[in-house]
Amino acid sequence: MSSKLKSFGLISVGMVAGVAASVQFSAMAQRSAASAPLPIEELRQLADVFGLIKSDYVEKVEDNKLLTEAITGMVASLDPHSAYLDKKNFQELKEGTEGKFVGLGIEVGAEDGYIKIISPIEDSPAFRAGLKAGDLITRLDSVQIKGMVLEEAVKKMRGEPGTKITLTIARKNEDKPIVVTLVRELIKQQSVKAKIVEPGYAWLRVSQFQEPTVEDMAKKIQMLYAQDPTLKGLVLDLRNDPGGVLEGAIGVSAAFLPKDVPVVSTNGQLADQKKTYFAKPEFYGTRSNANPLAKLPEAVKNVPMVVLINTGSASASEIVAGALQDYKRATILGTQSFGKGSVQTIRQLTADTAVKLTTARYYTPNGRSIQAKGIVPDLNVEETADGDGLNSLRTREADLQKHLSNDKEAELAKGAIDEAAEELRLIAIAKKSKPLEYGGKDDFQLAQALNHLKGLPVKVTTHDEEKTLAKQNAESPKK
Repeated sequence: MSSKLKSFGLISVGMVAGVAASVQFSAMAQRSAASAPLPIEELRQLADVFGLIKSDYVEKVEDNKLLTEAITGMVASLDPHSAYLDKKNFQELKEGTEGKFVGLGIEVGAEDGYIKIISPIEDSPAFRAGLKAGDLITRLDSVQIKGMVLEEAVKKMRGEPGTKITLTIARKNEDKPIVVTLVRELIKQQSVKAKIVEPGYAWLRVSQFQEPTVEDMAKKIQMLYAQDPTLKGLVLDLRNDPGGVLEGAIGVSAAFLPKDVPVVSTNGQLADQKKTYFAKPEFYGTRSNANPLAKLPEAVKNVPMVVLINTGSASASEIVAGALQDYKRATILGTQSFGKGSVQTIRQLTADTAVKLTTARYYTPNGRSIQAKGIVPDLNVEETADGDGLNSLRTREADLQKHLSNDKEAELAKGAIDEAAEELRLIAIAKKSKPLEYGGKDDFQLAQALNHLKGLPVKVTTHDEEKTLAKQNAESPKK
């Protein structure tokens, strides 16, 4: 193994099945392994077990398989976001940052031995089939997933363009499983969309933070102001945005914040993980070293804003929402976000393999840790006018086994799972329903965001409605 290990900074929700794992490449120092003594006795036991399997196991097992599985299990035992990346997964991770990949278009994580969908990617096979955040994958091509390692399940969902795979999906509060066949395809994700939704008001959506996101966003903002130079309000839509490159989060934040202010900080064991990132070009600039925000209209710094979030908003999207909330630059509207406040670093082991390791927590400008808590919206608004209740059923960071604790606040104790009820929940699975079109005419949360920008009443869902309405009225822009 090379003594010089190239490494990369990473912020993402979890493993990816046919979707780019949100990654930011940046050089980071590798601490010498000699800084801590090796546990000789424990390593001797590992060698003894290795020898016993080689000599006594019923079938011959290749050395490479044993060692790879040992590494995989050791890293995966740490937290839901640390993982060993073999040649295929490492390549997919790097390709994903470019916004193109072959697969199903879902971001997934492990839960109770099954695979849970964290977020479907817009315009992907999974999205078009109606798969939703919180859906549980129980079978792949009729093979039970229970107990399967997450990386193995992800490999099975990857494949060549045009090939098919059948998923069995469980969805809470439904009576029957849904079986859906998806066709893998090359997905070229457009991470930024924008339009004038009505005179004076614009909608800007970031569905994932990729390498081109800041440049794409800048072009979209320029387009919006070319269409309407006197915008009175802007809605930044980060719903179901699973995260992405750190530079993307800083750049999107910097577009709307004062020059050079802190956007996010990180803290971990390594000295280079104790760092503050500012709204400066050197923290979000492109490979050409150009400042993609240099030509933005000055008005974008002061236009009244609402940021839309939900349980599917995670990691990099939480950095943006947290920064804009701390500086009171925007009103956060929607439902509580995912709560992934940790940073992953890619440590390259060989030319083709790496370890994705959680190396730090990140904090908002005011020092808040979002880990296992998320961003709490200023205005709590459900997905539909009747209150869909779906967010109470969706998985968040705090629900994942072995999740990293929040070092700023004590976490609430969780009750034991009722195994019988859980079994019933796993049997319950999905009616197909048309996915909500973000930015469409039936987008209730967007309509409430526009109401807030206009100083009109917003239909909130809260146990303390009077307090929320008072806060809403105080913050509403004057007509």
